[in-house]
Amino acid sequence: MAGASLLTLLDDIATILDDVSVMSKVAAKKTAGVLGDDLALNAEQVSGVKADRELPVVWAVAKGSFINKLILVPAALAISAVAPWLITPLLMLGGLFLCFEGAEKVIHSFFHKKDAHAHTAPKPEEKPDYNAVTLNAAEQEAQKVKGAIRTDFILSAEIIVITLGVVSESSFLTQVITLFGIAFLMTAGVYGLVAVIVKIDDVGLYLSQKKAAMVQGIGRGLLAFAPWLMKSLSFIGTLAMFLVGGGILTHGVHVLSELITDAAQETALIPSVGSIVSALLPTILNGVIGLIAGVLVVFVVNIITKFMPKKA
Repeated sequence: MAGASLLTLLDDIATILDDVSVMSKVAAKKTAGVLGDDLALNAEQVSGVKADRELPVVWAVAKGSFINKLILVPAALAISAVAPWLITPLLMLGGLFLCFEGAEKVIHSFFHKKDAHAHTAPKPEEKPDYNAVTLNAAEQEAQKVKGAIRTDFILSAEIIVITLGVVSESSFLTQVITLFGIAFLMTAGVYGLVAVIVKIDDVGLYLSQKKAAMVQGIGRGLLAFAPWLMKSLSFIGTLAMFLVGGGILTHGVHVLSELITDAAQETALIPSVGSIVSALLPTILNGVIGLIAGVLVVFVVNIITKFMPKKA
């Protein structure tokens, strides 16, 4: 009897693990798009810090991301059990926030760049206060970490909800194992790649000092590629905010989702380029909707801020 019970238990464990493996593969495929945006956003968020502080900043954000998922997984399971209708509105609020942050970046880059330079330019007669500069750098780093963790929270929420949708028909234990497994793998994968991206110039410098000519060539290529990559991350990260945020909004508003699907089907009939246009159109429209939503939220927030009582 004891042997039969043990074999039954092992068979149940094997079945659960098999289900978890299958569900994890499906969830990983469905969240791949968000993962790419998550990578671009977080690499852009932690770029711009001192070289010796890059890995500590990445580690700080990674720890924050793990904490985010430790909060989100139980919360998602609880909401799914008690009030599943809440998941979509909460996700849409997160999407609006992403669009808002992206729109703020775009507006600031166009309208406030000159003002920022005018205010931060040191006067010739003033001597720099090195203690203040150090404190300011530490504050900026802390703000970067907070901003990256805040953005990660929204992207993590979408990954968790997508995964929850995949495993919704499975047993509770399978749901828990799959959600925590995907959360851990996604966090480790994203921030491992972010660490590689921000240190790519150091890798290039190390390889360029080797004796082998081929290795030196690879190192010099990485050194030339690194500045271009870091500059492009700012654009890609901001674009990802509109794509992810707009995608969340369109999926939450069924009318918009149906219109985009119909538009993609119609454009697929265009000769020669129909399949390409049809594949790209939903992404482009998600980005446009994200941009419009972000600008509208910025406008509303600015109006509310003007009418709010100012602190003394």
